[in-house]
Amino acid sequence: MMNKDEILNGCARSEYGIYGLLSQLFEYPQDEAYKSAIISIHEKLKSEIAETEESMKNFMDFVSESSISEMQELYMRSFDVQAITTLDIGYVLFGEDYKRGQLLVNLNKEHREANNICNTELADNLPNVLNLLSKMTNGTMRDDIASKLVIPAVVKMISEFAPQRIEKKDELYKKHLKTVIEFSAKYRDAYKDLLETLLLFLKRDFYYDADILTYFKVDKKADDAPAFLIDTKNAGESCGTSSGAPSNEYFKDFSESIEIEMVIESDDK
Repeated sequence: MMNKDEILNGCARSEYGIYGLLSQLFEYPQDEAYKSAIISIHEKLKSEIAETEESMKNFMDFVSESSISEMQELYMRSFDVQAITTLDIGYVLFGEDYKRGQLLVNLNKEHREANNICNTELADNLPNVLNLLSKMTNGTMRDDIASKLVIPAVVKMISEFAPQRIEKKDELYKKHLKTVIEFSAKYRDAYKDLLETLLLFLKRDFYYDADILTYFKVDKKADDAPAFLIDTKNAGESCGTSSGAPSNEYFKDFSESIEIEMVIESDDK
């Protein structure tokens, strides 16, 4: 994560540089520097959209009251171990459907063209995609990615933080995994603040199409998919300078969560 001066200067370099800042909100809290960076980012976000003061209030209280280890634990409980959701937007939208593979292929191409390095995460990881939005020169493609992929994913991720959804997941985690990791009930949904803040900026800068949201709720023909998912001619290209397609081990990591998600979705119908 950048220091305070790098944060503010980096944002000023691009009309969409704010998404580089927003991406840092979803990074793993490595050390104490994360806290000061979050405070600086919050100040910058408030200067652009006043509602950010309220939308991030619970999360900022959490930052001020928590140790870095407590922040790391909540991050893991929100996005990784016994998670509420995942930061991989392709998985949020498509699960293990083949369309996620198509999305990864096309995002890899865009990351490479923008010289956006994904490091250890996949091309559809939310921070990677937000960084991509800040660096792209193809405005049409950026609009498509934001409006047709990022916004629907963020809306769906926010819905996973509904109290009844969290309770149902925790019940199923306990049933299938025999235990639920301890957590602070007060801040269990703190990361929802960040997703709602991100949505404020996405709605400001990109077209919010309610119709595209329905695509991810019902079974559609492949021909109805967003155009961005169709072209697979660049299959096999890697993200930035990272190498390789997602491994079997990566998808295996999600196997228990997939089973639980299937039970939850079945119960919701």
